[in-house]
Amino acid sequence: MSDIVVVEGLMKRYGDVEAVRGISFRIRKGEVFGLLGPNGAGKTTTIHVIATLLRPTAGRVAVAGHDVAREAAEVRKRIGIVFQDPSLDTALTAYENMYIHGLLYGLGGEELKKRIRELLEFVELREHANRLVRNFSGGMRRRLEVARALLHRPELLILDEPTIGLDPHTRARIWDYIREVQRAEGMTILLTTHYMDEAEELCDRIAIMDRGRIMAEGTAEELKSLIGSDVIIARFDRPACFRDPPIKECRELPDGRVEMVVENAAKALPQLFDAARASGLRIVEVSYRRPTLNEVFLHLTGRELRDSPSSTTRPPAFMARRR
Repeated sequence: MSDIVVVEGLMKRYGDVEAVRGISFRIRKGEVFGLLGPNGAGKTTTIHVIATLLRPTAGRVAVAGHDVAREAAEVRKRIGIVFQDPSLDTALTAYENMYIHGLLYGLGGEELKKRIRELLEFVELREHANRLVRNFSGGMRRRLEVARALLHRPELLILDEPTIGLDPHTRARIWDYIREVQRAEGMTILLTTHYMDEAEELCDRIAIMDRGRIMAEGTAEELKSLIGSDVIIARFDRPACFRDPPIKECRELPDGRVEMVVENAAKALPQLFDAARASGLRIVEVSYRRPTLNEVFLHLTGRELRDSPSSTTRPPAFMARRR
């Protein structure tokens, strides 16, 4: 599979501030690639360089074989982008926003009109085509921005925090659109997000980014394997933390529970009960599950990636309570 985006040693400085610090990654044609990290990690700066909106301080970035600094016009023909901040003209209708965007990309006539109708239908806005955008909800505006970005059939679709601030239902619909576009057209998608569930749900590969650097890259399962296979969470009748094998890492949580990283929870649990008994401790509650991307981020950076309150939490695979 060929690479449609190549980033090598990218650096971007604003005065004395290094927003991006020498990062490198490649995006394969037809995949959904995610940049996952907190606000301020350098994700938006990175995609603005890829989209030719910023010039790199150092390094090389190419899209479909075209250098973003030297061949910006060629790059722009090949990308569609949905910005984190709203970019629609609210004094125009949905149709007018789409039509003007199409003209800018050299589309026109019946071809453009047909494409607008198809995309408004795709994002479930066709019946609102002639409404002023100022009367749209936040979710409707985001759906229109997605449709507009697809108008000229870009090779690379860039989505910067596409569901930030949206309600759960609209978030789910945006996810559906992204999956459908990728499935139907084989489009390459670059997604930035600080929502762990979004990255895990949509992305074929993920690069975890923090403070201008890429800390790790791979599939969600590959990233989780960096810290072990399972996580045990236990509550004892008094504060305690075990660090002997088979426990690889142990830390106390704010609510008084203890989180322990192990290779195999099923094998480690009996040993944990034995160790607790030998120490005169009683296990009040215990559960285990696969690690989350938040725990990977914590492992790599020493701090947590704050997730959205609307993010889903999967139930643990095992739970036992003792009284």
